[in-house]
Amino acid sequence: MPKMKTHRSGAKRYKITAGGKILRRQAGKGHLLQHKSASRKRKLSSMVEVSATHRSLVLKELPYAKCR
Repeated sequence: MPKMKTHRSGAKRYKITAGGKILRRQAGKGHLLQHKSASRKRKLSSMVEVSATHRSLVLKELPYAKCR
């Protein structure tokens, strides 16, 4: 059997922690930053966990992810 291929854009977008959580960037930090407050931009720059509803979809893109 051939090996499964990892979805390359998914591999670049998501980070998997040692505990098995999947982290992603928050939306809204790409452009139009001049009217957003500094505190809002600071909060948007942090990573957040992928929701439980999208977790299975992300794991389909990352077949070799070590998630517990």
